[in-house]
Amino acid sequence: MKIFSVTLRCEHSEPRRVTGKLLRFVAFVCALFSMAVAGAARAQSVEQFYKNRQMTMIVGTAPGGINDITARFVAHHLGRYIPGNPAIVVQNQPGAGGIASANRLYNTFERDGSVIVKLERAVPMLAIQGDPNVNFDPLKITWLGSLSSYAKDSYLMLVMATNPIKSVAELKEPGKSITLGGDNAASSNLIFATIAKEILGLNIKVVRGYVGAAPMFLAMQSGEIDGQIIGYSSVRTGQRDLWSHNAFRPLLQFGRSTRLSDFPDVPTGNELTKDPNALALIEFANLQFAISLPFAAPPGIPADRAKALQDAFMAMCRDAAVLQDAEKLGIEMSPIDGETVLKSIAHAAATPRDVIARYNALVGADRN
Repeated sequence: MKIFSVTLRCEHSEPRRVTGKLLRFVAFVCALFSMAVAGAARAQSVEQFYKNRQMTMIVGTAPGGINDITARFVAHHLGRYIPGNPAIVVQNQPGAGGIASANRLYNTFERDGSVIVKLERAVPMLAIQGDPNVNFDPLKITWLGSLSSYAKDSYLMLVMATNPIKSVAELKEPGKSITLGGDNAASSNLIFATIAKEILGLNIKVVRGYVGAAPMFLAMQSGEIDGQIIGYSSVRTGQRDLWSHNAFRPLLQFGRSTRLSDFPDVPTGNELTKDPNALALIEFANLQFAISLPFAAPPGIPADRAKALQDAFMAMCRDAAVLQDAEKLGIEMSPIDGETVLKSIAHAAATPRDVIARYNALVGADRN
């Protein structure tokens, strides 16, 4: 594209006065150039934009956990379903339990469709809770979809199989207790450990400050802590060898209102209380699992690229070869599209404010 330029030549004598007519001409030329550039950008097809491009997949957590594993899984497969077949490179950028990457997604990352973020499931909930560190609106993010809606998964309180505690009922007996590890305010492990202690009245000590599930599994094996609360698919994926050798014992289930068929003898959290306020709080906490493994792009990306990414995500999730690969990795696939993710978040946002206030006082933004 030829770029026009206008030069005002100054002789050795006094500089010439720039006339209004010349200024108008310069402005006209600049406007033409801007229109030409914008037109060229609009004329670029989705395939032209993505061809030979390297996209970035941001993970807001440390390596090794289910968020990292599924991000790399999607990065490996998704490019084949996007017109132009771009390569996708994963970058781990942990911080503030995933809030930092969500803030960058909303405010900093390029809005051209070249960046995707694997968000933690609880991060959109923090915006609904009013967390002061949140600087994004989850209802305006471009949601691609979620690999899982938790149809075949469960959030398990796990201890080592060698632990003397055999059932959750023992955790209400005097002199019997366990220590669970926790991460941060955005982490489900800390949220549900706190609910188990404060709402269900179980004899539990919560140790905060771990960064991801992998360090907590090491701490469990060394005896530093007794257990943690983690997804069934997560432990099968991240600790395949230990799980296959029955190294863990599940005591309690969260993330669902009924027992998963794989654990018919393990009660759910809502089975341990009849208090309507407690049940409402547990239900609100469980809502995040409807979007268990969400992927997103920044708001405001071109509509055709947003649709291409959303269509590609669901096409990937329907591919038999991809589903077979997910099964090998232990990833629970019950995918939902971006529109369904958005509806789930809107449903959570409609929770009565008094329930959210009680939840915040317990585990969220209002807790000191």
